[in-house]
Amino acid sequence: MADNLKFPVITIGREYCAYGRTIARILSERLDIPYFDKDFVKKTVIESGFSEDEVNSEGESISSLSLFIENFLNGTAAYNSYDDIFEAQKHVIVDLAKEPCIIVGRCADFVLKEAGIPSLDVFLYAETDFKLKRAAELHPGNDTAHLKKIMKKQDELRRIYYKHYTGHDSYDFSNYDLCLNTGIIGVEKCADIIEDIVRGTR
Repeated sequence: MADNLKFPVITIGREYCAYGRTIARILSERLDIPYFDKDFVKKTVIESGFSEDEVNSEGESISSLSLFIENFLNGTAAYNSYDDIFEAQKHVIVDLAKEPCIIVGRCADFVLKEAGIPSLDVFLYAETDFKLKRAAELHPGNDTAHLKKIMKKQDELRRIYYKHYTGHDSYDFSNYDLCLNTGIIGVEKCADIIEDIVRGTR
């Protein structure tokens, strides 16, 4: 039962293709609590008044060019819209965390710390070769070299996004309670470890 969980709210930061969403889904089924990833973008749209296209394009990817333009121009209306979307997402994250749940990405660990809401903050990572299998599933028809470029770019965008909104490096493992290498440990075993901690059995 969710009421008996030592950590009823879990946040998952992750490298691209490190199986973050997969592990969130496994934990959701085992713990009988919802997980929120891209699906809760719809909630953000309602909260913010932006269109779904605007919110989807923002995602977790503020580019270096956008940051340069923002710094050079002291913030444009277009860039400020990203900030407005992030503020709306913060409200959504805090609202979701009122009940047991798993939240993937969106700086949820930082948002909840800032709001004073306890959570188990997890970061998932893996070696490139392991992540390539997942990348091939998500981007069929691309060769290995191109898949590596996609993964590198996505991780760079997420890192810039996290740094911009939290002031911290997403690869600083001291930000998290638990960091797991999904390639070495395995997806199911990582879920086992997190589940044991959340239930207070480990």
